[in-house]
Amino acid sequence: MGRYVVRRLLQMIPVFIGATLLIFLMVNVMGDPIAGLCGERQCDAATAAQLKKEFGLDKPVWQQYLTYMGNVFTGDFGTAFNGQKVTELMATAFPITIRLTVVAILIEIVIGVTLGVITGLRRGSAVDTSALVLTLVVISVPTFVTGLLLQLLLGVEWGWIKPSVSIDATFGELIVPGLVLASVSLAYVTRLTRTSIAENRRSDYVRTAVAKGLPRRRVIIRHLLRNSLIPVVTFIGTDIGALMGGAIVTERIFNIHGVGYQLYQGILRQNTQTVVGFVTVLVLVFLLANLIVDLLYAVLDPRIRYA
Repeated sequence: MGRYVVRRLLQMIPVFIGATLLIFLMVNVMGDPIAGLCGERQCDAATAAQLKKEFGLDKPVWQQYLTYMGNVFTGDFGTAFNGQKVTELMATAFPITIRLTVVAILIEIVIGVTLGVITGLRRGSAVDTSALVLTLVVISVPTFVTGLLLQLLLGVEWGWIKPSVSIDATFGELIVPGLVLASVSLAYVTRLTRTSIAENRRSDYVRTAVAKGLPRRRVIIRHLLRNSLIPVVTFIGTDIGALMGGAIVTERIFNIHGVGYQLYQGILRQNTQTVVGFVTVLVLVFLLANLIVDLLYAVLDPRIRYA
């Protein structure tokens, strides 16, 4: 197991370099940071040259990337165009988005897996059909529609929640935004669990466990569910990074100043340091989440061993 982890960590290095290089090139080649600094009016040549020199934009792109990566390994993600350190923005944004992601993941696991087990065990019943129709509707409706609808009904019309989240963004305030963020993934988790449960229910090891006279609860939890969760864990693991990076719409609707909000502001103002810095951390989140998922396979299925 230890050698496998070391090998995977070494494999993550070229992936990390390639992903960050691609993002860096896309942000620097496709945008004009100086135009974002000057606002609506175009900068004069002297001001533009001074700003480029100040932020190192007068150097070749490859040299800018090498300088940026060298600073990243020392914990320096650069300075935003407003003079604030990108690490300071991360210190305020990431804790909020992490809390939002934790709420969304818990909703996916608790509701999605529970519904998937129930519908998988009762395949073809009225409950199964209703769950399939409901998940299909959730998948079909865009996230911004779901978010605005819940905000209007629960926040404005009925007054059950605050229409916008406060700066503190406590777990209680993030339940509804977390539900909105997890809505599509929740539907996929339900369907994936249902399909996996229905397929494994007919497996030999399940029939053997039933023939031994084991209690139904133990057969479902110890044997059926444990083996059926492997594809679900894969989806949830890869979904962690997607939720953190894809929270722009949800955070905009509920006025949450997290990673999505900072990315939106960085893109809007063509602030390359902010965008590249946040995306670099999200790349690390994706890589670590995939590593953890691979390690969980051996926990769920004892037949899987890593050399």
